[in-house]
Amino acid sequence: MQTGENEQALRKIMDFTRLLSIAVLILHFYLRCYAAFQQMALTKPIIDQVLRPLSTMQVFKSILLAKSFALFLLLVSLIGTKGKKDEKITTREIVGYTMVGLVIYFFSWIFLKLPYKIITVSLLYVGFTCLGYLILMKGVSKAFRKLKLALDKDIFNKYNESFPQEQRLLENEFSVNLPAQYQFRSKTYNSWVNIINPFRGTLVGGSPGSGKSYFVIRHIITQHIKKAFTMLVYDFKYDDLSKIVFNALRKYGHLYPVKPTLYVINLEQIMHRSNPLEPHTMVDITDAIDSSRTIMLGLNREWIKKQGDFFVESPINFVTAIMWFLKKYENGRYCTLPHVIELAQADYKELFQVLLQEPEIEVLINPFISAWRNEAFEQLEGQVASAKISLARLSSPQLYYVLSGNDFSLDINNPKEPKIVCLANNPQKSQVNGAVLSLYVNRINKLVNRKNQQKCSMIFDEFPTIYFNGIDNLIATARSNKVAVTLAVQDYSQLKKDYGRDQAEVIMNIVGNIIFGQVTGDTAKQLSERFGKINQQKESVSVNSSDTSVSKSVQLDYAIPSSKIAGLSSGEFVGMVADDPTNKIELKTFHNEIQNDHAALKKEEEAYENIPDVRKVSLEEVHMNYQQIKMDIKNILMAITQNC
Repeated sequence: MQTGENEQALRKIMDFTRLLSIAVLILHFYLRCYAAFQQMALTKPIIDQVLRPLSTMQVFKSILLAKSFALFLLLVSLIGTKGKKDEKITTREIVGYTMVGLVIYFFSWIFLKLPYKIITVSLLYVGFTCLGYLILMKGVSKAFRKLKLALDKDIFNKYNESFPQEQRLLENEFSVNLPAQYQFRSKTYNSWVNIINPFRGTLVGGSPGSGKSYFVIRHIITQHIKKAFTMLVYDFKYDDLSKIVFNALRKYGHLYPVKPTLYVINLEQIMHRSNPLEPHTMVDITDAIDSSRTIMLGLNREWIKKQGDFFVESPINFVTAIMWFLKKYENGRYCTLPHVIELAQADYKELFQVLLQEPEIEVLINPFISAWRNEAFEQLEGQVASAKISLARLSSPQLYYVLSGNDFSLDINNPKEPKIVCLANNPQKSQVNGAVLSLYVNRINKLVNRKNQQKCSMIFDEFPTIYFNGIDNLIATARSNKVAVTLAVQDYSQLKKDYGRDQAEVIMNIVGNIIFGQVTGDTAKQLSERFGKINQQKESVSVNSSDTSVSKSVQLDYAIPSSKIAGLSSGEFVGMVADDPTNKIELKTFHNEIQNDHAALKKEEEAYENIPDVRKVSLEEVHMNYQQIKMDIKNILMAITQNC
């Protein structure tokens, strides 16, 4: 117990030890310089008689032993001192005083060899030895008073904010495994980011240049192709990802039970053709409603936040009616998006007369018919014109050619006819192209989320640039159907802007696997809270006029604070992975640097082959197809109006 009495007793013992050290030194001076003391008449017979037995002790037989013993007692006395700690005392200062004191203290015997009078020599020896003793005492006492804190060594708190991470490679037939390195305390360890259950959804995020594609997306593509996944890849900057897909399929295509065929939908450089509104895939009118909503909200992104409003739902119903009419007319012979666009541009009288021929859409077009018959033309224009204007942006011969063909069906995970489909976009035309590609995504989503199909991976680079109606439902329900969804975004605020706050929160919270590079603001704050807190050691220093106290405590604090997420380097990621009942992961959270073999990847990319051209199409063919679609609509209008 550290009571006041004990402290006082300890102080007395230390004082006594220091006094004993001084006594040994004085006795050494008396014995070694006895002749000088005798000449100065400072000797007494009674003192000599008392000290004579002590002079025979081994310690006083040499200068080195006597001084060393005195120094030892001094050090013992200083160890127990409790002086005021001072953080201004430097190691250089301590070493300087100590070394100077030791040199003077131990080498003062040189004065005894000088050819001077015995009194002079003795006084010099005693004086310099005492000076060295005092300097040495000052240096050692400073050493025990130095405030030893690690507060300035770990400025960014990396030591405390490190935590153990998964070092095992956990692999299965669906997993994506990324090699990485992390720091725990002051050591670097090898680790793995094990996405062992990709069917629970994966969200990859990070600002431009953080390394989403290079460190994560490309490995998801190659590893899933190696494990015989069918695939849909939305390539925002064609052909960055499509080239990886093509060459990975060339390398690992033999591993599939049935080798899949690669199809590329490119609205600018014509590759393959496919009709997203294939009539046999539209089972009931709800499929037409979903397709209509997707294309209209894709063309008018601001409508996403206004769903339910009259002037948003009216154009959607209008386009739905046209789609379903074309689906039912002549067994869907003209059921394509270009035909929908052209039919929407028809005159009201002819158009409504045509649409009234289909009883199933009578409820949808009734408000338009009522406004037309009551001559409420302003209301009618408000309902219909927004649909016409939006669809008119898609009126392009090249786009019509791609959307009106039928090179392949969209059931990409059909075990008998597996496919890998790349949807190519262009950042300069992302809004118009993105709306059409959104329709492909919507239709593929309907067809892949079924039982007894081949495992499928759906990868969306720059996900907010398309509108995916029902992405939350796909992630939530497709797990049992072996559909793995990977979304790449730059920031949570980007999702909020393009999808609305509610939908963005659902997407952010429903995914099981999260991998994020450098992000700031609300995104970094949300991630920090999601990763949780760990025990961290804290030190506090209290300095007053008489003493310095240092207290240490353990507190729960964020394992990865938002400021650290905002300062991540390229290739450095934070995140959390999901496990499954058969393969538990205790250490789910990670903060590491994913390791890419840059030289090997560069060599691999240099050996990549370009995606070959699928067909050579002349401008005449494209324009002929464009004119044929217009002619088809004229014929439909003419045939029905004449019969009426």
